[in-house]
Amino acid sequence: MAGMKAPPRLQSLVEEGLIDTVVRQLMSGKEAMVYVVRCGDETRCAKIYKEADQRSFRQAVDYTENRKVKNTRQARAMAKGTKFGRQASEAAWQSAEVDALYRLADAGVRVPQPHNFCDGVLLMELVTDAHGDAAPRLNDVDFTPEQARRHHATLITEVIRMLCAGIVHGDLSEFNILLAEDGPVIIDLPQAVDAAGNNHASRMLLRDVANLRNFFGRFAPDLLTIDYGNEMWDLYQRGVLYPETVLTGHFRRKTGPVDVGGVLREIDDASAEEAARRMRMAQS
Repeated sequence: MAGMKAPPRLQSLVEEGLIDTVVRQLMSGKEAMVYVVRCGDETRCAKIYKEADQRSFRQAVDYTENRKVKNTRQARAMAKGTKFGRQASEAAWQSAEVDALYRLADAGVRVPQPHNFCDGVLLMELVTDAHGDAAPRLNDVDFTPEQARRHHATLITEVIRMLCAGIVHGDLSEFNILLAEDGPVIIDLPQAVDAAGNNHASRMLLRDVANLRNFFGRFAPDLLTIDYGNEMWDLYQRGVLYPETVLTGHFRRKTGPVDVGGVLREIDDASAEEAARRMRMAQS
């Protein structure tokens, strides 16, 4: 397999012997550039994180709320926005994906297997299709109604597993799920949030689940009537959600006084998120 000249950010990994050759660039996204690389007999991918000023996706406070950093000096610097603080924020942002990947892989969630993290580069499994080529994203594939229902069910199970592991993806959609030979694989986790420690986790989970329903509902309209998100979060909050939990798809909301201010904030947040989502789709 012929290679290409290693980009400067991958050169140190080549010198360390973590990568043998760089095969080709796989993609350039809003947060990172991804290369196909050879490591001994294996083909893997290397994700190079872009610097903060080169990324269109900002470290929104909703996502970074309650993220742990190593010491109080870092925390103070991050709050003040000093140069050191920005570097600390960047490191925390990158390690959030690495930490989430290892946690989810250990929990049996369908994510790429991480192998190493060095100098801002994440080395992980290359997800492939039946021909051994890089797997396509869901948004590049058409499905029969039966396929749509099957993949939707698979992914709902994965979201449950993630939630049981204490993680909400936070930006789950057809743009960051790959269709491997044996089914969907979830990718792109730098915005993953702690389900128990982030006040926005429930809203992000509901949006993730709604994105799945709306995408697969294009191919199987019967999915559009199902409400898994609220049911899932209710079970999680009550401590009775397990990886093997089977959802009904129906959730009866408790009636009571309406928090009008809370509803209006939700509407404002949803509008801002939809605008950001449209911008990301335009850049994809």
